[in-house]
Amino acid sequence: MGCPNQCVFCDQHAITGAHSFSFEKVREDIEAVLETADNCVCEIAFFGGSFTGIDRDLMIELLSLAKEYVDTKRVSGIRLSTRPDYISEKICDILSCYPISQVELGIQSFSDKVLWECARGHKAQVSYDAVRLLKNRGFSVVGQMMVGLPGADLESEIETARIICSEGCDSARIYPCVVFRNTPLERMTREGMYTPLGIWDAVDRGAEVYKIFLENGVPCLKIGLHESENLHSEKTYFAGPNHASIGELIRGKVYYDKIISALEKEQTKGKHLTVFVPKGATSMAVGQKKVYKDRIMEKSMAKSLKILEKETLSSYNISIDLK
Repeated sequence: MGCPNQCVFCDQHAITGAHSFSFEKVREDIEAVLETADNCVCEIAFFGGSFTGIDRDLMIELLSLAKEYVDTKRVSGIRLSTRPDYISEKICDILSCYPISQVELGIQSFSDKVLWECARGHKAQVSYDAVRLLKNRGFSVVGQMMVGLPGADLESEIETARIICSEGCDSARIYPCVVFRNTPLERMTREGMYTPLGIWDAVDRGAEVYKIFLENGVPCLKIGLHESENLHSEKTYFAGPNHASIGELIRGKVYYDKIISALEKEQTKGKHLTVFVPKGATSMAVGQKKVYKDRIMEKSMAKSLKILEKETLSSYNISIDLK
């Protein structure tokens, strides 16, 4: 709901699995989830379309309902996602009346070329204006961006990540572009007008983008689409970097690059190599089916390799031991 545009990559009905909406069912859905959410910090999130673009009275009704749960302390706040061109002073006036945790903006790219090729319906300046307006009005902002869009390259993606940081977004999300059926992007793919990224191309480019957020201290809430988004159905998925753990692969690639960079300064051939990573990061650094560990062994030509955790290391820092 709320989005009359047809961006070439988008089929919200397929992604959400929803083709209709019932206001009467909203409270029922919230109650059902809260029954299973003991001892959790919860938010009510309005996602799946462009929330600030739906019928104004309905938007206010939904916000008022959600506010009841915040007022009674059953949830901590309200989160919503929308398009940059559906943010205005009037919208901010309305949102200011409610306990909004974060506003997530589907920026996708700060390149006018990419936005045009995606039929996004607005230019990059609209995204600049939306972020600045929300920040000036005191809202916490999440910048959502995509990797592998038509017309995009690594340079434009890195630039988008840098702008998300420099414009003051409080956190980010990275979505590698997947081709859904019954979208213009499927037709473009079939006709050779667009080539989806392969898994490892998406991992490489996603890792470079993720590094920008790490360097600027901007938390990345999510990398990749959620498993609930019908990625395994042949009725909805057509092509592109569809991998259940692409977020972990991208985070692991950051560790891999750090390790390889550190080893370039060392004589590792024939030695026993131990790489220390922060607590909880071993599986990412090793990689699925030991893909990164095997690559490190091949490049280092070490006699043996261990990847171990060290509690004193902070996020994405590593240390090397050679014997």
